Amino acid sequence: MARAKRHFIPGYIWHITHRCHKREFLLKFSKDRHRYMQWLYQARKRYGLAILNYMITSNHIHLLVVDTGKKNVIPKSMKLVAARIAQEYNQRKNRRGAYWEDRYHATAVESSEHLARCLVYIDINMVRAGVVSHPSKWPFSGYNEIQVPRRKNVLIDYERLQGLLGSDSYDQLKRSHKGWVEEHLGDGAKGRQDEWTGSIAVGSRSFIESVKERLGFRAKGRDIIERTKGYQLRESPTPYNTVFEVENEDIDLENTRFWNIKFEYSKA
Repeated sequence: MARAKRHFIPGYIWHITHRCHKREFLLKFSKDRHRYMQWLYQARKRYGLAILNYMITSNHIHLLVVDTGKKNVIPKSMKLVAARIAQEYNQRKNRRGAYWEDRYHATAVESSEHLARCLVYIDINMVRAGVVSHPSKWPFSGYNEIQVPRRKNVLIDYERLQGLLGSDSYDQLKRSHKGWVEEHLGDGAKGRQDEWTGSIAVGSRSFIESVKERLGFRAKGRDIIERTKGYQLRESPTPYNTVFEVENEDIDLENTRFWNIKFEYSKA
């Protein structure tokens, strides 16, 4: 099995996106999306992965996780889930070759306000894609689990999410979360927000400066950019569409230096 080459800053919230090889719709069957959720649950049980939100689409995934200080939890979890899904699919379909793109993208997210915006961005993914009219209608995401917490096969760390959002109670968190989503949908702002898929970090200026400082020499060529709702740390501009010749792409690969993973499986 391929090993992960990673450059990681511990202690942060991370928005992770990972897409299927060549943008193929390898997660188009609901049973495969269910299996992805089941393996996420295994990652939580085995390694203690702290999940704040998730979205499994037909050709890519979003995960919102937080590093809790346990060594290598996030990389090990990503390897476990991606590897099992690839193996199961390839064996079932008598398929050979890569299932995932080589690398997955990771954006560090500041807690509170910026975390809330990222939460909503993930929730409305399939609304942006025109597949459903409301996040509650897509069962392979964290929206419904946040609104109606599970008693079994729990994926989201409810207590940690509440604390990072600064909510006084979980009921308040649910009300706020629902309100944020409804407000966003009401504004009609359903377009792609590249800060979550093209940045190295998103937050206040002090947060971005802290991330850049901790990156050290790896911060060379990375710019702090002010936006309407905060700041971003980004690579030097390289137009994504120029490289891949696609429009309205939901996952940007500009940031590929935190974790680099390659999965290639032959028929068992």
